[in-house]
Amino acid sequence: MDLKDRLKRMIVEELNIEDIAPDQIEDDEPLFGKKLGLDSIDAVEIVFQVEKTFGVAIRDMQEGRPALQSINSLAAYIEQRLTQ
Repeated sequence: MDLKDRLKRMIVEELNIEDIAPDQIEDDEPLFGKKLGLDSIDAVEIVFQVEKTFGVAIRDMQEGRPALQSINSLAAYIEQRLTQ
């Protein structure tokens, strides 16, 4: 399972999203758009899960806002931090 698939599964499972399957989330779809309906509390949970699962911390809003735009941006953020 690649990183993007892991992120989709993590979001669906950890945020208890019942009406959307991981494979229904597009890689470039906004995470906080109408389809997923995520809010700021969900953002905190995603940040927590990314650190717990991948060992990558999102330290502030300046880093977090661009990283949490989509699966693509979140995966790129994680990959960049893992190679540093």
